[in-house]
Parts: sequence; C-alpha cells; structure tokens
Amino acid sequence: MKNLLSMEHLSNDEVLAILERAREFEQGAETKLQRSYYVANLFFEPSTRTKTSFEMAERKVGCTVIPFEAGFSSMLKGETLYDTVKTLEMIGLDTVVIRAKEDEYYKELLEGINVGIINAGDGTGQHPSQSLLDLYTIYKEFGRFEGLTVTIAGDISHSRVAKSDAIALRRLGVNVNFLCPPEWAGDFEAQHAWNGLLEESDVIMLLRIQHERHDVYFSKENYHQQFGLTPEREKQMKEHAIIMHPAPVNRDVEIASELVECGRSRIFQQVQNGVFVRMAILETILKER
Repeated sequence: MKNLLSMEHLSNDEVLAILERAREFEQGAETKLQRSYYVANLFFEPSTRTKTSFEMAERKVGCTVIPFEAGFSSMLKGETLYDTVKTLEMIGLDTVVIRAKEDEYYKELLEGINVGIINAGDGTGQHPSQSLLDLYTIYKEFGRFEGLTVTIAGDISHSRVAKSDAIALRRLGVNVNFLCPPEWAGDFEAQHAWNGLLEESDVIMLLRIQHERHDVYFSKENYHQQFGLTPEREKQMKEHAIIMHPAPVNRDVEIASELVECGRSRIFQQVQNGVFVRMAILETILKER
C-alpha cells in the first residue's frame, strides 16, 4: 500500500489491518517507523478536521511537516499539480496529503511521481481517510460489521463520504440505506422518507448539506422538518443505535443542535478516532517509502 486514493483500491484485509493498528495507537503503541519522514499537506479546499487531524497524526508518528499554503503556491501562477508535487518530491518529501476540487485529481500523479499520495478528498469523489475513521468508530461500538444496518442521510450525490462509506461498508457485510430528497440521490437508490429507517438502523449517519455545490436555493427549515434528525425521530431509534456525522455540522438543518452531543452521538469521538486512524494510514504508507 504505497498510496491511499480510494476505498475501491483497498481490500478488506488492508482495511482491517489499518483499523487494528489504529486501535493499537489508541492504546498507546509507539510507531514502528525507523526514521523521520517529510510530509506536506496540500489543501486546495477549506478544512478544519481533516487537515489538523493529519497534522497531528504526522507529528505523532514522528514526521517533519513541511508547511504548504495553497493560497501562496506557484499553482496560482499556472503551475500544474503534477509539477508542484514533483517539485516537492525533488526537495526531499516522502509523502503528500492532498485535497482538491477536481474528482480523481490523483490520476495525473500516478505516472512519474515517486512520493506517497494520500487522498484527503477529491471533489465529489472519495474521502478514504474519513471512511476509515467512520469504520473504526462503528467497529469500536459494535465489535463487528456483518449484519449491521447503517442509514446515510443527506446530500448524497455531492458526498465523497457517502460514496467511500458505501463501498467499504457493503463489502464488509453492512446493509446500507440512503435517505435524501429525490434530486440529491445521484446514482444511488435512495429512500425519500424516514419510514422504517429509524427503527431498523444501528447507525444513523448524517451528512452536511454542501451549500457551495448547489445552484438552487433550498429551505433549511423544510429540509430539517422532512429529512433532519429531530428529537422526536431520535426517540424512535434502536436503544443501542448511534448517531454519526463527518462534520462540519449544520446545526438544526441535518441534525437538531441538542442531539450533536447527546448520549447517542459519536460525532466528536469520530474526530478523536481520526487521529489514530490517520497515524495508522501514514505508518502503513511511509513504511513502503
């Protein structure tokens, strides 16, 4: 595993190995890396959780983090992403973590680039490190995947999290449902009402409404009433069921504000889990450099 680009490229064994290593890191294990590696984070879209989580994980496994500011890079002068990454390679970097607006941006880097590439989100394509931390959160809670039911509700067509999680969860034996307005289903077969979903789901995973990717105005109040997780709907969930959200959260849109930190919520635990998972990702990839 020299790169992490898409959940489609990971086998179940590779997924489970990363989750197990994340568990070991959470329990206090030391990194197995034998030297310090040089890493840069190239984020061309806004990010709080993913960027800082990677930075923390990089430092925890002993990496030297080389600052990179997208707003001051030569890409503003017309340099291609390939030439930017090739430049960083020749300077001496071992791995780059990239978030970009373009779907599958990494394809132009697969020939001629000899640093590790970690996809931190490509347009509306994939977000594999988020998917892995979601899987870790679920596995910590239930100790298994087989036979669970996960309902993913929200802006499905624009969500790289939905796409990544659907691939991984189904391959691990999870029954995955989708809930969204009809116009947001994209290529997914989705339901358009909560009927029966709350009562059968072990996990309700809510997605942010990606306002920046919508051209047509929609009513936040109407969305919350029809598709949001309200306190009334939370009461219909299974006793052991949990609430997840990749964040950032639009409070009182996809989820009532009072539920964000309720007893069922694992939203902030997901953030914490993300550091351990990204430590495992980095160690796995850097060992191949």
